[in-house]
Amino acid sequence: MSKFISEYKKKTKTSAKIFAKSAKLHVNGVSHNIRFYEPYPFVVKSSLGKNLIDVDNNKYTDYWMGHWSLILGHGPKVVKDSLKKQIEKSWMYGTVNEQTVKLSEMISKAVPVAEKIRYVTSGTEATMYAVRLARSVTGKKIIAKIDGGWHGYTSDLLKSVNWPFSESESSGVVNEEKIISIPYNDLEGSLKILKKHAKNLAGVIIEPVLGGGGCIPAKPDYLKGIQEFVHKNNALFILDEIVTGFRFRYGCLYPTMKLDPDIVTLGKIVGGGMAIGVMCGKKEIMEFADTTGKKKSERSYVGGGTFSANPASMVTGYATLNSLKSKKSIYSKINSLGDLARKEITRAFDGKVAVTGKGSLFMTHFLQNGISEIINSTQVSKCDTQMLQKYHFKMIAHDGIFFLPGKLGAISDAHSKADIKKIVLASENF
Repeated sequence: MSKFISEYKKKTKTSAKIFAKSAKLHVNGVSHNIRFYEPYPFVVKSSLGKNLIDVDNNKYTDYWMGHWSLILGHGPKVVKDSLKKQIEKSWMYGTVNEQTVKLSEMISKAVPVAEKIRYVTSGTEATMYAVRLARSVTGKKIIAKIDGGWHGYTSDLLKSVNWPFSESESSGVVNEEKIISIPYNDLEGSLKILKKHAKNLAGVIIEPVLGGGGCIPAKPDYLKGIQEFVHKNNALFILDEIVTGFRFRYGCLYPTMKLDPDIVTLGKIVGGGMAIGVMCGKKEIMEFADTTGKKKSERSYVGGGTFSANPASMVTGYATLNSLKSKKSIYSKINSLGDLARKEITRAFDGKVAVTGKGSLFMTHFLQNGISEIINSTQVSKCDTQMLQKYHFKMIAHDGIFFLPGKLGAISDAHSKADIKKIVLASENF
């Protein structure tokens, strides 16, 4: 590892200087916890297509892809042109605009449950409002989530994110007793816990592919079983498709699993690289957020924010979704590249790793402690996470390939089969 750190430092001297300034001004030098890694993150000056360019003019093939939001790649012309056109008219109105209507029409046609929509500017806000709405609709307080499930930094869901799941995630968090956690892909174990809280259960929130928790797809029967229990007990079934929405197909993942969610949260891809969060759901549920003529006790106070539905985010989202709708072959391309990556990385490590994921998302786990498969975050925590960090850092320092160390990779339309072959070669060398 010291060899790779030395190599990295030699080629990122300008980044080191700039990051030293950043460290004096910002907490840990960054504005998102996961963006820091040792010895320091390189500083990006530009990006295009599949590449990031740092301030020392090093080029990296990127698989972090803007927190997995850039499915068309960095700076695609169609999105850039739409943004330029909008900026000429201005980028912030703070009022109703037609651009929002156009994006919502597109989302509602692609996502059946999106009978009513409310925009915010982050995924954290979308999930925060989703669980508030569930409590308003049901009159109950308990929200269930998954061990290892990540729904942003809202206090309503900041529990059981990182191993050990029994420990509090943060000081300063209150009402943790109103959040319960259930084991992923374990229906019997989950139902056993849910039954204890059935009378006061407002809803369950689940990702159909556990993103930050290890890039693990949910078993369809698991999600169906949870949904059945939730609806039988007059609670809401909330799907967090912030990562998965428009990632594997044009629309959400849940229709392919024959699910009937009450609320779906979206983000990332639907903003086309600009700030966005979306809460959408069945009309009779979303209407609880309508404050018109209601007493405080009758309403679910779901706002938005100063920058919600700003025209810049609306047009970049529309341009992205329109591109995906017009050229659905993008999905067959990137999903097949994901299949290739999982297959060939597994082969390169000859039984030492398990590569999880679905479609264009993938993550490598270095097996140890008797773990032979990965179907939940507990198993992820028992893998050699330090080796994963070394693997990713080696690719940054030596191979010009960027994964945010320890995180999953996302393939975009800008990537090619040759790029996957480079990852495989780098894996073999590692």
